[in-house]
Amino acid sequence: MKPNFISHKEYQDSIISQLNKFYSGGLLTLVNSDWPIIYKLWITDLSGVHDLLIDTYSTKGPIGYNPTDMLRSYLLFLFVNPSIGITKWVDQLKRVPLYAILSGFEPNNTPSVGTFYDFLNRLWLSNQDNTKKHIKYKKQKKSNKKKPKKGEKAPMKKPGRVKRLIDRFLKYGTSKKKQNTDRLFELFQSQFLEVSASFGLLGDLDNFSISGDGTPVETCAYNRKKKLPDDEKYDKYDREKEFFYSQPDIDSGWDSSRGKYYNGYDLYMLTACNSHNDLPIYPKLNKASMHDSIGLLLNLNEFYHRFDIAPMDKILLDSAHDAKDIYKLLNKHDVEPFIDLNKRTKFIFEGKSDITISDQGIPICRRGIEMKSNGFDYTKNRKKWRCGKAKGTNVDCPDPCSKAKYGRNFQTNPK
Repeated sequence: MKPNFISHKEYQDSIISQLNKFYSGGLLTLVNSDWPIIYKLWITDLSGVHDLLIDTYSTKGPIGYNPTDMLRSYLLFLFVNPSIGITKWVDQLKRVPLYAILSGFEPNNTPSVGTFYDFLNRLWLSNQDNTKKHIKYKKQKKSNKKKPKKGEKAPMKKPGRVKRLIDRFLKYGTSKKKQNTDRLFELFQSQFLEVSASFGLLGDLDNFSISGDGTPVETCAYNRKKKLPDDEKYDKYDREKEFFYSQPDIDSGWDSSRGKYYNGYDLYMLTACNSHNDLPIYPKLNKASMHDSIGLLLNLNEFYHRFDIAPMDKILLDSAHDAKDIYKLLNKHDVEPFIDLNKRTKFIFEGKSDITISDQGIPICRRGIEMKSNGFDYTKNRKKWRCGKAKGTNVDCPDPCSKAKYGRNFQTNPK
């Protein structure tokens, strides 16, 4: 049967009752390191998880564990020691009454390993564990391309792909496509993002700024695969050319920070960057070989269709995103980009005057002083700059570049 609803107030009352029962007699004691975890779960209201997942439970059979308690126990598992795995965490729930109490369970009635995996399956909107099939054709070929240097970004495998994707988006637009992670992100938005925004942890929502970057996630040393078995249902060609992959969703990519190739995923993360918390607002696992510029386009598209936190004002990106068409897309959506310039670009950043432009894209006057940002002209698609010594409407410079009281003005074009 479907589990009963338990409010956050009832959960807090249960904690007080259980702690008095098991930890007030002197046999079991609490240490200083326990109180921060107790406080975190005490103030975290996850009661909305019940309404989100209750329809996934059957109306027949015994009453199951409450989905709110299951999620709270999983979060506690991440707080304590996520490296031990769920199997050993189930043993910890039985061995340590405090963990069971903070999860919302009775110390003598905790869920099994299968119950935890059943709960995680309710967050995944597919009967398959992976997004791709285990059996696939793998064409073996050697690449003659040079290995990138440490700290150097991997080049785009298919040049012009960013331009083609953005041109298609600007021409046809996009629509929301169903993803296996939709229920998980719905929970993430309602129980975490909206709460964080209400407490001001995401920064100023009227001037919402985000950053985007990819992080290598290595899952295995080798891309594990094996040839298909000698079975009658496969002909000789299939048995020689097709393989069974234990992790079909991963592939190989370049880790620029460590200077090596790896097997796994590329975790592309959109982060709220105008606060001291740097909280993630949209994480997504892509293939390791996916270029960061493509990951940005996919993440922004899915983020716009699934989240409505605040209109984006600025975005901070690294040199892997330094593409003319990305500037074009962001300017069309009135988003001011701050992107590190790519040293391998074919363009020469020189002004046709005594103003020079630094590697960071900032104009420098003839006295070697960086100019100040002065907004963006969306009608001309140009960034505006003014004298670096300007204070209000006056210029405090012994040798000004211009006779104007307002100071020297300059504009740069994203192209």
